[in-house]
Amino acid sequence: MRSAAPEIRGSASKFVMRAAIGLVFAALLVAGCSAAAPHRRAHAVALPPPAALALGWRTDFSRHSVPFDEIGSGGPGKDGIPALDHPRFAPADRIDFLRPREPVIELTVHGETRAYPLQILIWHEIANDVIGGVPVAVTFCPLCDTAIAFDRRVNDRTLSFGTTGDLRNSDLVMYDRQTESWWQQFGGEAIVGRYTGTRLRQLPARIVAWSAFERAHPRALVLTRDTGFLRAYGQNPYAGYDDVSSPPFFPAAHSNDRRLPPKERVVFIERGNDAAAIAFSALARRHRIAVTVGGHRLVVRFAPGVASALDQAAVASGRDIGSAQVTENGKPVPFDEPFWFAVAAFRPHVHVIR
Repeated sequence: MRSAAPEIRGSASKFVMRAAIGLVFAALLVAGCSAAAPHRRAHAVALPPPAALALGWRTDFSRHSVPFDEIGSGGPGKDGIPALDHPRFAPADRIDFLRPREPVIELTVHGETRAYPLQILIWHEIANDVIGGVPVAVTFCPLCDTAIAFDRRVNDRTLSFGTTGDLRNSDLVMYDRQTESWWQQFGGEAIVGRYTGTRLRQLPARIVAWSAFERAHPRALVLTRDTGFLRAYGQNPYAGYDDVSSPPFFPAAHSNDRRLPPKERVVFIERGNDAAAIAFSALARRHRIAVTVGGHRLVVRFAPGVASALDQAAVASGRDIGSAQVTENGKPVPFDEPFWFAVAAFRPHVHVIR
């Protein structure tokens, strides 16, 4: 995490960026805040995790689907970045702290629509909520730019999620409070603990501009700053992080994959064992791209007017990067808008459209 200058140019600036991110991690600690392929088998030979990794956990570490050396500390410890367990909302027409181009996560479940501003989730990363009668986890990992909503139900059990403080491929590793299994945010699969190999159901969330959300849903509920925590909401602690050619701050697999720049945003769509990544630069040129993934015929559309949450020091001042929507037979379907390096790390055989 960081608060470096918004323009990153040359090796000296990149050094400053890395140092600044480290300082922000330290600040979060002082403040008290802070996938593997589907159905991967747990390791046949269960090696014990490093003592530092397991300290303070009641996780079943005998079950894991990834090597422990792929998981490392991101700075803050367990719950150091606090999830929102009791999110508070207000109707859209009463919200006065969002600017028109600010990015919000729009989620509709069973006819009920809510907005989750990135200026808030950038500080909390997880909001445990219930929408349309469905328990959901709305998540955002700033390091990968992954905004993903999940159904929190596994079989007949409802889970609630927190942050482990650890990362894998520079992506958020969550945990459920019921079994303390660890879950990769990218893909929503449990990688350590009782639920290893289980995958959460992803919901059709998307990022839109606040002005577009407010026009379409003036009475819908919006997550407010009334969180119970003191944070610099509206400020971006990762200023300049999304410079397209800069590498991720933390290690990621396949970092030498040059099919796209490391932080080119992509529309990532996965169906079964098939996946596609559509470069935002290509989508912005063409505005509409039809693609078939896992036998599903999908239409991907681009809309301008959405600010990057990870560009300038103020979220509202971020450059216009636009946003995407993916539909099948006219209905919204799950997808994500991560940085390319995250897709290369977790799904190296993805089909790229550029």
